[in-house]
Amino acid sequence: MVNDAKKIRIAILDLYEGHPNQGMRCLREIISQWSEYNNLDTEFDEYDVRLKNTAPDMTYDIYIASGGPGSPLESRYTDWEKTFFIWLNEVERWNDNPANQQKKYVFFICHSFQLICRHYNIGLVTKRKSTAFGIFPVHMLEDAADEPIFNGLRDPFYSVDSRDYQVIQPNHSILEKMGASILCIEKDRPHVPYERAVMGVRFNDYMIGTQFHPEADAVGMTMYFQTEEKKKTVIENHGEDKWKSMIEHLNDPDKIMWTYNHILPNFLNKAVEQFQEVLV
Repeated sequence: MVNDAKKIRIAILDLYEGHPNQGMRCLREIISQWSEYNNLDTEFDEYDVRLKNTAPDMTYDIYIASGGPGSPLESRYTDWEKTFFIWLNEVERWNDNPANQQKKYVFFICHSFQLICRHYNIGLVTKRKSTAFGIFPVHMLEDAADEPIFNGLRDPFYSVDSRDYQVIQPNHSILEKMGASILCIEKDRPHVPYERAVMGVRFNDYMIGTQFHPEADAVGMTMYFQTEEKKKTVIENHGEDKWKSMIEHLNDPDKIMWTYNHILPNFLNKAVEQFQEVLV
């Protein structure tokens, strides 16, 4: 059990730039549900990285960087991105310091995942031929077998995907030098000649990221996609069959809710293991 005196502090780095989204609501709910289920004293703060050019300090135990709109290529050298990478460097320095026994755990989602892949140069971040939007199978690779964050997942598992950019052509020499590993890739599309994108990376012992949205929940997302405005947008851009397919997949407990109930809760569980009391 976690020491009763220990308050778990979590920072969410909001990269949505003020755009309407479901991601932040989902992250708040996952943290609240996980805290209540595990009877943990938890507090979390949100940092609006892109609009307010702000990032958390090193007083937090866990960090989750959200998805967000726009190109992960065109923000290079912007003030907010400099702030974001200064924060990342501080986390790296903290974790590399052997004097710091308690490490900082970080999860990167979608847009922030693309930024990190670009930063480390572990693959080519590029614009897709068409928008990936919907609920898709994700296929695990060999390194996922020993990945604690993927405990309990099936192969393939299903995720919500919404992106115009992707990470392809992984640089295996850089990955090897970093001690990083690719955990999963997108579904096979034999009818198109495109490389399958990287969908999840273990960057180091304390940092992991996914291209997909592990925080997406079935109930909230179903309500969201059934609003007249969103339904109309999806049908206009992707067709009615895509909209019907999404609603059907969202209501399948073995798909989105399975992912929701495993990946981020597993990450949070792993992050607080270091605070477990040693029972003699």
